[in-house]
Amino acid sequence: MSSARSVLLIAGGRSSERTVSLSSGEAVRTGLLDGGHDVTAVEIAADGRWYRVEDFAAREDDEPLPGEPIALTPGGGALGAEVVFPMLHGPFGEDGAIQGFLETIGVPYVGSGIAASAVCLDKLLFKEVAGRAGVPQVEYVAIEAESWRSDEDLRDRMLEEAVALGFPSFVKPARLGSSVGISRVAQASELEAAIQNALRYDPRVIVEAGAPGDEIECAVLGNRELDVSQPGKLEFTGDWYDFAAKYEHGGMRLIAPAPISESLEIELCSMAARAFRVAGCAGMARVDFFVDGASILVNEINTIPGFTPTSVYAKLFEASGLAYGDLLDRLLDLAVERFEHERGFRF
Repeated sequence: MSSARSVLLIAGGRSSERTVSLSSGEAVRTGLLDGGHDVTAVEIAADGRWYRVEDFAAREDDEPLPGEPIALTPGGGALGAEVVFPMLHGPFGEDGAIQGFLETIGVPYVGSGIAASAVCLDKLLFKEVAGRAGVPQVEYVAIEAESWRSDEDLRDRMLEEAVALGFPSFVKPARLGSSVGISRVAQASELEAAIQNALRYDPRVIVEAGAPGDEIECAVLGNRELDVSQPGKLEFTGDWYDFAAKYEHGGMRLIAPAPISESLEIELCSMAARAFRVAGCAGMARVDFFVDGASILVNEINTIPGFTPTSVYAKLFEASGLAYGDLLDRLLDLAVERFEHERGFRF
């Protein structure tokens, strides 16, 4: 076990994923306390104000938080902790926004930096970066709200390209996770409505071709030296890995280690580390794959994976021999290590 640290743990946030963030935050808060760390819990309300809280109890968006908003001053008040642990999913937390703030005030924090966070949350941007690096991935079509709504000819062309991907396909807001705003499209007549739904959440939308085979995930931990978990296979009761499958009890079963050959496991772990480095990640990330026989396609990278009781990241490392408390200790140590390494550079 590493030495006990003072930790500022942040959860909630302004995105549509705030409920998942609160559940993740509460699991991390309990784990840090069990590990002997001094934890200050801060919840970012739906209106963007910060509050010191006792725990991350589930709250409605319009439910008032206790007390007065805290002052955001570097080196003092609620930010006077040794390391910050942002457990924020989606925009304003996983996209480089909170990372930029923490970089500006000069405090160590868990997870990837500004650029990697922005690249990985934006599915379109990640696919561009990964594609240039030769990382295999599913075919896709990009939809931009302005073109979609103002240019009928361009909209028809984007629909034609999306139809050409085949069915089923998946329509997603480009910069959300947790399956929010995602539709599985079974036929061409459903496509336009699915795109319109995704545009309610994000002006950037991605249509992805369906991929055969299994959904397999690897957890990655480290900065310069990386540890990759054994791959885990997801089994779920519905047609696809939707919000209910991810977060409702019994909606998903993780088989870890995945029932695959040793050679395929080595290849998946190697590709997970490669994707992590290509995107410039640090600290932690979960890399998701579609695997069909010998075919491996990278789906996406999640730089702040869920830590809810049903989430995969910690379970993968637990199956690989790293207990939950030890995982949290490593993440804190990696945050400080990265901060110390980068502090000597002048940007």
